[in-house]
Amino acid sequence: MPKPRLRQRFRYRFDNTMSKGAPALVTWLVLITFALVAVAGTLVVLVSPQTDEEGKRLGFFDSLWTSLLHVLDPGTVTGDEPTGVFVIIMMAVTIGGIVIVSSLVGILTTGLDDKLTELRKGRSLVVETGHTVVLGWSDQIFTVISELVEANESERRACIAILADRDKVEMEDEIKAKLGSTKSTKVVCRTGNPVDPDDIRIVNPDTAKSIILLTSDEPDPDAQLVKSLLAVTHGNPDRSNPYHVVASVAESRNLPAAQLAGGREAQIIDADDVTARLMVQTCRQSGLSVVYTDLLDFGGDEIYLAEEPRLAGASFAQAQLAYRKSAVIGLQTPDGKCHLNPPARTPVNPGDRLILIAEDDSAVHLDGSRPAIVEQGIVARGKHSARPERTLILGWNARAGSVLRQLDAYVSPGSSADVVTDHPGAAANLSELGHQMRVIGLNYKTDDTTDRRALEGLNVGVYDHIIVLCCDNVPAQLADSRTLVTLLHLRDMAEKAGAKYPVVSEMSDDRNRGLAQVTQADDFIVSEKLISLMLTQIAENPHLAAVFADLFDPEGSEIYLKPAEYYVRLGMPLTFYTVAESAIRRGETAIGYRLAAQAQVAPNFGVHLNPDKGEMVTLGPNDRVIVLAED
Repeated sequence: MPKPRLRQRFRYRFDNTMSKGAPALVTWLVLITFALVAVAGTLVVLVSPQTDEEGKRLGFFDSLWTSLLHVLDPGTVTGDEPTGVFVIIMMAVTIGGIVIVSSLVGILTTGLDDKLTELRKGRSLVVETGHTVVLGWSDQIFTVISELVEANESERRACIAILADRDKVEMEDEIKAKLGSTKSTKVVCRTGNPVDPDDIRIVNPDTAKSIILLTSDEPDPDAQLVKSLLAVTHGNPDRSNPYHVVASVAESRNLPAAQLAGGREAQIIDADDVTARLMVQTCRQSGLSVVYTDLLDFGGDEIYLAEEPRLAGASFAQAQLAYRKSAVIGLQTPDGKCHLNPPARTPVNPGDRLILIAEDDSAVHLDGSRPAIVEQGIVARGKHSARPERTLILGWNARAGSVLRQLDAYVSPGSSADVVTDHPGAAANLSELGHQMRVIGLNYKTDDTTDRRALEGLNVGVYDHIIVLCCDNVPAQLADSRTLVTLLHLRDMAEKAGAKYPVVSEMSDDRNRGLAQVTQADDFIVSEKLISLMLTQIAENPHLAAVFADLFDPEGSEIYLKPAEYYVRLGMPLTFYTVAESAIRRGETAIGYRLAAQAQVAPNFGVHLNPDKGEMVTLGPNDRVIVLAED
């Protein structure tokens, strides 16, 4: 190959300079301007020297200044005297200036457009501290953001940084359209791959207080989650502080892999297991879904942990009655272990933290008054008798196996579960599950749960619990539509039979909850929303992970709604202090009550969680006391 010529070398360097964008182009225009002014000023001095008003000859620098004015302002040429060569030189300089200024305007406009395009791409670094990072994009994002906005309402400046493989402006527009104002919380969107460590650095995870990984809408979301966990926890080996990462797996079998990828920095929620437990607990306790939603969202009462040195040495029972507007439900020892509803005589040791339900952390304070307990209002009767239960499950999805296993852990010997569905994979799964059941006897029938004649042939009135599951072999909206049809048939059948069927339904989309409420089912479980609420709660307070694990464990204390007649005399006005004392004597922790007269009134459906213990309440037949208990 022949040696490059000088012209080729110059052209190569010029091309490299031009490729650097607007700054390089502006630099070239400045150099051309200086060159033009220098040439014009020299020609004026040599060819057509000018004089001032006193007839004194102008120097070289005066000629340069005159040339520069003609370059920058084309109108200057109108003031020149028509003296031949000078006019020609200035006219040439003016034309060159027009070209230069026009080019500069075009370059600046293009540069601004390029900068706006770059900003639109959302690739600039997020310079925030103490913010919440959200990686990924799904329908969960709107629940997470709305809850974080509620949690940060008392803060002057809060920030949520979102990184997803979507257009920045589209994300911002969708958030604004669905959520509206985010109050004092700033939402920053960035475009990037949540599994790329370099892209993750854009949202500055090193200074974030927590990182939430959302479940993607891909066919295998857990595989994406594992990659994101690896990218977050191992993508920056030079960081000095550990991360606080929260995520959920869609399938229980992928939990060990996610825990290995996240290590000690990640708290992984098993969405299948948690939802199955919620379904089973709720189907056996009408109104429980409202209680859990109230506990998990930031709009009502939440679970907090607080250390109170003044209660050191007191018993757990005394701690329960020491707060008027907070419900103490357990203790957390200094080693991080949680004990929900411990024995009443359990001492509160120095360093222990109280686990309590309160409207806000600012509302947690000791009450100096003496509890107003009415002894004659306390009764000591009523005990749950274990008996076989019959459960009807309509529909099938990947979570149904977990629901049956959880149900098997709760019910008494001799119980049975009948499954009715036309899902193609149900028969094989039930055949395998039959060998795993210790208590429940399984029965299976293939039928369409939206068929009225099929439902009428099931004699649904003989069942203690009815669970309606969303099918996962059809799109989410179609699955919810089929569920609504089933619920409407059940409601109509109940009205015509003059009965009340205990129905718990699963919905795929929380937006369909309002439509489902006309069916008057007892409870609705929207698994995606509840998991999103739990992710947000743990992101704000990492210690709650252990609390939730204990709360949903069938081996420990769970939330029950028990007849009010087990605790107090019906029809007698009493303070909730009296109800709480009665529950303490039964080895339980009272956290609220449910009024049957308000059971169909949204949004609380008669549930009063963490009531003011000093206020009077009159409980009647069919009312319930909400307690933490072993059974």
